[in-house]
Amino acid sequence: MGAGPAVDMASLLSDQASSVVTNAFGHLANTVLSNNARTLEDLVKEMLKPMLKAWLDDNLPTMVERLVRTEIERVARGGRN
Repeated sequence: MGAGPAVDMASLLSDQASSVVTNAFGHLANTVLSNNARTLEDLVKEMLKPMLKAWLDDNLPTMVERLVRTEIERVARGGRN
């Protein structure tokens, strides 16, 4: 039982069909990559959101209080600069 002559797979498709198939797989690859990129970005946002919230909860009130106090003192001294 011999294997028979080797078949040239490239000769099974016309240039046009080969081009359509290649473009379709290229489009699929680009779609998968762009979706994964957005998924990764969303994942990073989800991971950073609680950390940012905790930092803001710990630091923002003090920062705003200090800046408002500084501005009140500046205005009270009559300065505009």
